[in-house]
Amino acid sequence: MRASIEVADIFRAAGPAYRAAHAGHLSLAQLKVMSAIEHCRTAALGGHVEACEDCGQWRIAYNSCRNRHCPKCQGAAARTWLAAREADLLPVGYFHVVFTLPAEVADIAFHNKALVSDLLFKAASETMLTIAADRKHLGARIGITAVLHTWGSAMMHHPHVHMIVPGGGIAPDGSRWISSRPAFLLPVRVLGKLFRRLFLTRLVALHEAGQLAFFGSLVHLVGRRAFLRHLAAIRTKRWVVYAKAPFAGPEAVLAYLSRYTHRVAISSRRLIAFDETGVTFRYKDYRRDGADRQQVMALAVDEFIRRFLLHVLPHGFHRIRHYGLLAGSATAGLALARKLLDVVAPPNSDGPDVQDYYRPPCPCCGGHMIVIEMFERWRQPRGPPDATATSRETTL
Repeated sequence: MRASIEVADIFRAAGPAYRAAHAGHLSLAQLKVMSAIEHCRTAALGGHVEACEDCGQWRIAYNSCRNRHCPKCQGAAARTWLAAREADLLPVGYFHVVFTLPAEVADIAFHNKALVSDLLFKAASETMLTIAADRKHLGARIGITAVLHTWGSAMMHHPHVHMIVPGGGIAPDGSRWISSRPAFLLPVRVLGKLFRRLFLTRLVALHEAGQLAFFGSLVHLVGRRAFLRHLAAIRTKRWVVYAKAPFAGPEAVLAYLSRYTHRVAISSRRLIAFDETGVTFRYKDYRRDGADRQQVMALAVDEFIRRFLLHVLPHGFHRIRHYGLLAGSATAGLALARKLLDVVAPPNSDGPDVQDYYRPPCPCCGGHMIVIEMFERWRQPRGPPDATATSRETTL
């Protein structure tokens, strides 16, 4: 069912004026995201006509933009991704671990998205793999699925990595599976200290190589002494690593992954109102507890769009990555883990991509819908196949 207000509605109504007011200050990636969201599932992208094989009901379905920042397209993308990930699940508990950058580094990350986000991935994953391999802790090689988020609930810049980690790993000699404790994976304080050291050492190396850019209030950090002074305060500060208790079964892991891997800065479900005065939406204030955590915020339309565009990722940047046993090149490790856990490997599937064949059932009788006509961009389909049919426009 279509939300009463969608992010696309805001971009269609206010996007042209925003682009005109900020001409020359928006990146090509941001302009492409705006255009994709505005045209998603409209005649601008073309589409097709579907008909029910049982009752003949028909409907028009416009094509999706498939942009990874589009709130509409993430449901189908999540289904496709999860179909592939389901085969990798192991019959063990899974933990959720979060690595967050302090505000002093987040400001630098904003002007150096690709470099610092990549460093965040590498430092966090190396921290997990190193501490897990230490015999004082788990003493095993683990697997990690990591997802980058750059926003908080209010859409401000807040870079952090979510990790889904199986509760255990393979012994160094490959002879057995070592399980973690039921409600404990690795000590978060130890993780935080190593993460801080790895990240800051490599961030300083990037600065000394002249690879970091600084603008506005941070331009003075170009100098080495000023940069090191800026980092001095956080060298002794605790870096927060958060670990949740394990999930309740594989289905819960998949449901959680689908929410986190394909989430964008804000979904249409959180929107409450939109008019010429601004945009009102729900958000969580994590400084509060209980019912007070749910809050409502109102922003001017330009500020809402600005915050949304803060989180457009650089072209080609991978925000979902796998490490250890789950790395793309480590299929042998995953196969060994299945063998040690006595799990039968799933059969290879050569079926069509989920996103390519999935269609909602007939809204009239629940039957199977088939494509009976395709139409190009900016075109409209022909009339209904027969005079008694009732047309209905829908979106996929």
